[in-house]
Amino acid sequence: MLSFVIRRLGTMALTMLCLTMVVFFLINLEPNLKKLAISQTEMHTSAEQLESWLVNHGYRQNFFVRYGQWLGLVPKQPVTDPATGKPAQRFSFCNDPLVSTFSGVLEGDFGCSTKFKATVASKLFPALGATGILMFWVLAVMVPISLLIGILAGMREGSRTDRVLSVASIASTATPEYVSGVIFTVIFASWLGWLNGSAASASQGITFYNFTLPVMTLAIYGIGYIARMTRASMVEVMTQQYIRTARLKGLSFGSVVVKHALRNALIAPFTVIMLQFPWLLTGVVIVEVMFRYQGFGYTLVEAAGNNDIDLLLGCSLVSVFIVLITQLISDVGYAFLNPRIRVQ
Repeated sequence: MLSFVIRRLGTMALTMLCLTMVVFFLINLEPNLKKLAISQTEMHTSAEQLESWLVNHGYRQNFFVRYGQWLGLVPKQPVTDPATGKPAQRFSFCNDPLVSTFSGVLEGDFGCSTKFKATVASKLFPALGATGILMFWVLAVMVPISLLIGILAGMREGSRTDRVLSVASIASTATPEYVSGVIFTVIFASWLGWLNGSAASASQGITFYNFTLPVMTLAIYGIGYIARMTRASMVEVMTQQYIRTARLKGLSFGSVVVKHALRNALIAPFTVIMLQFPWLLTGVVIVEVMFRYQGFGYTLVEAAGNNDIDLLLGCSLVSVFIVLITQLISDVGYAFLNPRIRVQ
């Protein structure tokens, strides 16, 4: 298992290197650089002045040099002040070094946010923390409810309970977040007035009033998906020979389910639950913008809308890392849960 994990970590590092290089190339295409220069100067700035701004801020260096500087493998060079000809900071609000030094992702320097006029780390990590709180409560609601629905539906395949729960699960899975969010807002915020239609105040303090709608919106979709997978796994387990043998020995139906069927039935849903983490990162983009919750998704949209190159790169790096690490945890956890799996 240890050698397997080490190999996977090496593969993850290579994958992150390749993907970040692709993202770095796409974000730094010429149209994006020109939009950035316009947003940082004036709308009526001449083409020569825009080009001068890009040169003075280091955006015209060789692609691989800039990528190496972003990683921290190539030393960053201070830019030259066109007025004095002396070394100057690339962005004064980020305290960029005035001397050549290694300062990149590997050293903990994620760059400067041109939108928020601050370091990327000072915006990215608080936003990740806010989204982490949202994801925790979504999982706390979604996982127990979906497992319970799936187990109840799978215990007695074809029964009325199974049909009702299956229809409800399919309906929730077929409803995207931007639809369920609008429906919940209209019902619970506009008509009934029970909940707040904006989660902006949740950054100062989370309450049931301002945090329930975004949690409900994200959880309702995942509940149906996990419940369907749990039901299918439970139905398959309940038809196995060892379940029939346990029943013939006189064990009660509840005892058979709890002691013999439940653990094996939860192997497949475990993988699905782990894969909800990458999905939640994409789902929060819609939900956080809809409810004005300033987390990772809200920050990503702000960065994309304002051509904030360094902040976009930081968000991309975090997304790739979370996808790869959750897949690793899923594979390792699956091997522990299923004794028939052997890591070669």
